[in-house]
Amino acid sequence: MNDDPRRHVLRAGFDRSAQDYERTRPVCPPLLFDDLLEVAGLVPGDHVVEIGCGTGQATVPLAERGLAVTAVELGADLAALARSRLAGFPTSEVVTSSFEDWQLAPAESPVDAVVAVNSLHWVDPELRYAKPHRLLRPGGCMAVADCVRVQPADADAFWTQVQEDYRVVGYEGDPPPAPERVGPRHLPAEAGALFEEVASRRYPFEARFTAEDYLANLGTQSGTHALGGARSADFLARVERRLDSLGWPALTVGFVALLTVGRRLP
Repeated sequence: MNDDPRRHVLRAGFDRSAQDYERTRPVCPPLLFDDLLEVAGLVPGDHVVEIGCGTGQATVPLAERGLAVTAVELGADLAALARSRLAGFPTSEVVTSSFEDWQLAPAESPVDAVVAVNSLHWVDPELRYAKPHRLLRPGGCMAVADCVRVQPADADAFWTQVQEDYRVVGYEGDPPPAPERVGPRHLPAEAGALFEEVASRRYPFEARFTAEDYLANLGTQSGTHALGGARSADFLARVERRLDSLGWPALTVGFVALLTVGRRLP
């Protein structure tokens, strides 16, 4: 299994901008969470462990549906914000820890589901599927979801023009694909001996940002952190100048949310 040697540094970077993360990170569509519960056979009161909850973008929708969520978050500031958002859900909790270090209490029963939303790639590859398998009851489910940035053919010209700023600073990765090019995602080979895939679905959606919030969102992204201090500052300044030249417009951002659910094998 391939591992990015920068993983430990980059995954700790989100905590530096917890307030911006809370305000600007997209939330998966409600239908994704409804389908997750239906496919996994979850009912109110079931115990779910969430990997890397951030500030609760998925934790709150899961708790709102009656699940008892144990959310594990590495960043102390991110965890504090998530904890405050869960104040009205007494059966849910946020634990400040890496998922690798966190352990289920010896007296606790195996859990009904393990959920990772935009977070599984930050977990040690050797534990990404093996540890959820150990935590789950027989027949329990692991659900993996991600929000993939996309760019429709009729997107505003800004989205094509801003790619020059990405190119100049050496931002890693390709420009966002067209929505139709993002298909359902399946469990990888290393999960095949542990989980039987029971669902793989996609959910196109859009999010509306002020220009200021979009710029703040860029500052929370791992790709920006990976540039290092000088290049990330240069990148954000370039995008800021471009937004300023356009009068700080409101921006519509396209995404495809992906949900993959696997049922635990013996």
